[in-house]
Amino acid sequence: MSKSIIIIALLVVTGFTQAQTNFEKGMTKAFEIWKNGNTDDAENMFERIAKAEPKEWLPSYYIAQINSLKSWNEKDETILKAQLDKAQEHLDLAMTISEDNAELIVMQAQILTNWVVFDGMTYGMKYGGKISELYSKALELEPENPRATFCKADWNLNSAKYFGKDTAPFCEDIETSVKLFDTFKPESEFHPNWGKERAEFVAKECKA
Repeated sequence: MSKSIIIIALLVVTGFTQAQTNFEKGMTKAFEIWKNGNTDDAENMFERIAKAEPKEWLPSYYIAQINSLKSWNEKDETILKAQLDKAQEHLDLAMTISEDNAELIVMQAQILTNWVVFDGMTYGMKYGGKISELYSKALELEPENPRATFCKADWNLNSAKYFGKDTAPFCEDIETSVKLFDTFKPESEFHPNWGKERAEFVAKECKA
């Protein structure tokens, strides 16, 4: 009987290890494809991983991020809506898998910011307050998260510029985020680790 239990336990562990290995292999391949500039292929790869690994939030997160990134300079509202609807769909899925996740909350704010960037007159009043709330919530969950710190500061900085207010306090927050990026260690090689270069760029702009 004991031998049978050991064999079953080993099979379970082996299966789990194999599943994790497949997830890691898939994620590594998706990132390589993305790094090589094949964004659509990377997105398709993340979608396949998300279906194969329904308990993992990271693939859906990156599908949302890719569609958000594609939307920054999109001028066609039909295309923009399709991209941001897809981003929202996958972000919602990720949030059902991982609740109170600062990285997902930051991405939610980014998606709403896409709408504001596209049409500030229409979406600024609609989403402006919500975006600020989301960044504040992310920082409550993870006070030293560099993306939450930077994105909130960057949002406040651009708002201050738009309304002709003093930007100095937000430039200080940008500097703080750069220091946080220097010490930040993601949970794994697949967890979000973006934003440092952008933070450094904005910090330089503040000094110009």
